[in-house]
Amino acid sequence: RSAGWRKAAGGMPHRTELYHEVPPTCWPIVYSPDYNITFMGLEKLHPFDAGKWGKVINFLKEEKLIADDLIVQAREATEEDLLVVHTRRYLNKLKWSFVVATITEIPPVLFLPNFLVQRKVLKPLRTQTGGTIMAGKLAIDRGWAINVGGGFHHCSSDKGGGFCAYADITLAIKFLFERVEGVSKATIIDLDAHQGNGHERDFMDDHRVYIMDVYNRYIYPGDGFAKRAIKRKVELDWGTEDTEYLQKVQTHVEGALNELRPDIIIYNAGTDILDGDPLGGLAISPQGIVKRDEAVFRAARSHRIPILMVTSGGYQKRTARIIADSILNLHNLGLIDKELATSDAKNPKVELMIRESILDLTNLSLQ
Repeated sequence: RSAGWRKAAGGMPHRTELYHEVPPTCWPIVYSPDYNITFMGLEKLHPFDAGKWGKVINFLKEEKLIADDLIVQAREATEEDLLVVHTRRYLNKLKWSFVVATITEIPPVLFLPNFLVQRKVLKPLRTQTGGTIMAGKLAIDRGWAINVGGGFHHCSSDKGGGFCAYADITLAIKFLFERVEGVSKATIIDLDAHQGNGHERDFMDDHRVYIMDVYNRYIYPGDGFAKRAIKRKVELDWGTEDTEYLQKVQTHVEGALNELRPDIIIYNAGTDILDGDPLGGLAISPQGIVKRDEAVFRAARSHRIPILMVTSGGYQKRTARIIADSILNLHNLGLIDKELATSDAKNPKVELMIRESILDLTNLSLQ
């Protein structure tokens, strides 16, 4: 059966639009203008820059890295897609505006009719979630992928919070496990300033998923139960700066990949570690963030593991520029390259296996 089908609990396949074929001319960069939350200025009541995703894309266009027809257009995750992880009970709860107001931390949402909340707040988050699922498949096909949104790491199958209404990281991994042959182990490298308690709760007893989490120990969510799922836990103090941070990230990323060789890395690249972020409480410079992303992509490349990056938290106006600068840096260093993206590239691990098989056959014929 094709990768687009999954056997649901009842044995009936569920058809998804999220694993459609992407033209080889496209970069594996996923985005949609629908990501951005704009509604009567209400989005300004949250410290989150609710238009940051579009700004990242505009910066990349200005630098001539990408153009509209080279971006993979994200599609909205349907209810059927979401039910791969979420309980129906939880999805029904999102039909209450006060629940969404609590999750997104935008109190006035409480007073809006739910059809508006669905269209103006939840649809952008569902589209970003679809983008993460799509980027998971792209990463396997091309060796790397970036969803310019997503990274809703506080949401689990039955509970949202911290601006996270859908568990996109869990969904991307479950989709890959169920639909893509040869993908049976994943490593989450969560470098957002906050603990990623959503995916931790979802994968609590799942030995196929290795979680590394580096976060400020003193801030939200402080989820002691979820911490039990972290295989490599790095708890930071208030005001941690570049040198200590980068050294810890490099050491532990290397350690994590040596401990378990995954079939894919999901990299939660939150920029709320930036100095001055009102919620992160760390003191990393813009250059430090660029160096961090570089370190993670270098490790993925040297271990020949496909990597999916999501942008996650980041609450300052200058965040979008830093994300764009980081993507440009990865490109300049050849860590994300157009050759791989525009040739009909396959999974580098598969290529390696084919090469090794050819060598083995050659050696046999020489003996």
